[in-house]
Amino acid sequence: MRSVIRKVTGFVGVGAAVATMSVTGATAAHAEAPTQGCPYPYVCLYVDNDALLAGRPMAKYQVVTSGFQPVTPRPHYGVLNTRNDDVVHLRLQSGGTVCLRPNSHTVFTNAYSVNGIRISSSSRC
Repeated sequence: MRSVIRKVTGFVGVGAAVATMSVTGATAAHAEAPTQGCPYPYVCLYVDNDALLAGRPMAKYQVVTSGFQPVTPRPHYGVLNTRNDDVVHLRLQSGGTVCLRPNSHTVFTNAYSVNGIRISSSSRC
């Protein structure tokens, strides 16, 4: 499934910010400054790389759920998980899921659209 995901150069700054959060030893009880418009402890979706760089998420999710929450499917989703201990499962419109680790990010290619999101309290995919 990794072949359907690509990193975008705009996410380099996000990776540095997320790495900084990890190094500072932030805990779940400690609120972090917003990262690319996505405050801790949210999972944010961006319509494209320009929206990411401008810090304009199109949607933010925070609640741990047992099932998938619906997401309007669109190509070019950038996804940023600012949570320190929780993984995010992304359901693809074409079938299958992708797991996003805590404090990580990804961008999907044109051919793939996310249509569901589930935040899990598990720290491992």
